[in-house]
Amino acid sequence: MSLALSPAARAALSDWLAEERALNGAAANTIRAYGADVTGFLAFLAEYDGAPAGPARLAAIELRDLRAWMAHERGRGLGARSLARALSAVKGFFRWYGRREGFEPTAVLSVRAPKIRRKLPRPLAEDAARAVLDTVGDSARDPWIAARDGAVVTLLYGCGLRISEALGLLRRDAPLPDSLRIVGKGGKERIVPVLPAAREAVATYLRLCPFELAPDAPLFRGARGGPLNARLVARAMEQTRGRLGLPATATPHALRHSFATHLLAAGGDLRAIQELLGHASLSTTQAYTAVDTARLMEVYEAAHPRA
Repeated sequence: MSLALSPAARAALSDWLAEERALNGAAANTIRAYGADVTGFLAFLAEYDGAPAGPARLAAIELRDLRAWMAHERGRGLGARSLARALSAVKGFFRWYGRREGFEPTAVLSVRAPKIRRKLPRPLAEDAARAVLDTVGDSARDPWIAARDGAVVTLLYGCGLRISEALGLLRRDAPLPDSLRIVGKGGKERIVPVLPAAREAVATYLRLCPFELAPDAPLFRGARGGPLNARLVARAMEQTRGRLGLPATATPHALRHSFATHLLAAGGDLRAIQELLGHASLSTTQAYTAVDTARLMEVYEAAHPRA
């Protein structure tokens, strides 16, 4: 697809991605997604025009060009969320390119993203979350693997970590302190309190782990000694929810959702929960208020004599 880009467009895209990586700290996966989305738009434009777009064409992008591209993407089955992400990348590129080349990309920036019906997080009930922590190691073939799986899921639920953040911990991070400095998405740092249960779970795992771990080595290891793969944690959760009769939404990430939802239900401050989760925007965290309200209505409808 990159053959459809003019040399000038390809160079501009490369320069923009380099700046996003260096100055804005965009993660590698984000850079790849940006590159694919903008390349897709420029390739569509080349096919639409019959020739690769040069600097003059890029400076003269019209609203109809964007609308034609969006219609094309929806026509090939791209969902609203994916299209909104791609449009955001295209806007970011043209905002940067317009500043560099001295033109206003008004047409691009004025396009509205498709409406997205935000999916509510699907947390576990408190008793289900406790049951997961208590039984996640039951299918493990070795006691140290059972302890490892228990430690990982305790960090997800007890500290609200993403699975990548838990698996990114190093041997030197343990014994776990009272709080951890976590580097999350986009290099954003946050301080997360560590519950005694999480410290104890990690200590038990380390006591049973059969491998010698260097200080800079990953804390959690697979059966052969390599870094633990997130798929193995997902498999342990799959086996656990099968035993407990939990729905398919009971995934490792659901434990992070449960952390936030249960804190909010207990009276936690929304801003504080935002900081604990590492959300860049409060609106992301506000989704948990909708979950709490939805559960309240379920209880009301089930218990109120007039419901």
